[in-house]
Amino acid sequence: MDWSDYRILLVDDEKDILEFVSYNLRNEGFQIFTATNGREAVRITDEIRPHLVLMDVMMPEMDGISACEEIRANRNLKDTMIAFLTARGEDYSQIAGFEAGGDDYINKPIKPKVLVSRVKALLKRRTVHGEADPGEENVIVSGDLSIDKERYLIMKKGKEIVLPKKEFELLSLLISKPDKVFTREEIFNRVWGDNIIVGDRTIDVHIRKLREKLGENYIKTVKGIGYKYVKAG
Repeated sequence: MDWSDYRILLVDDEKDILEFVSYNLRNEGFQIFTATNGREAVRITDEIRPHLVLMDVMMPEMDGISACEEIRANRNLKDTMIAFLTARGEDYSQIAGFEAGGDDYINKPIKPKVLVSRVKALLKRRTVHGEADPGEENVIVSGDLSIDKERYLIMKKGKEIVLPKKEFELLSLLISKPDKVFTREEIFNRVWGDNIIVGDRTIDVHIRKLREKLGENYIKTVKGIGYKYVKAG
């Protein structure tokens, strides 16, 4: 792939981190932009529409979680991927990142080759998931719920529901085959990609958020196996 077409925004309040990550990614041909706090990141993201945002969590003015939420609220940035690059490894921090709409979580310090590999895997997955499969329906209607994959639009009883990118992709997968039980492994591979390392609770967090927004009756847990979408309405 020609990585020179890809724009990456790096967001961190530590100058050394910005220089280190910028150097290694520029060597691979990426277009690199930088910001030192979440508020600046939101502004720059809206201006340049990067393919990927690598963002620290703890920053002055606006933290990474809040910045991620603002970016996810911008429809023009629905295809922008967000990965948190941070030294914080606590479960609550990772869960907060995924709940805000993050796509991945990368702990630092990280070796340059590993960082580059993770970034490339994210961008490859973005390309694959950004293109519809031949013959795949773009609009699915099931009961009182409809989902438009091209427009990233969900309607429930005539009312629009806004979902972060990963929640949208998860719902799209489940609703594509009502009553089919998708295993946790299958969901990980189809939504996050088999090259992406995410925590065991990631799916659970996203399912919980979907239930909060849609209602409890649409997604059923099949204990020990996975989840399925149940036609409702």
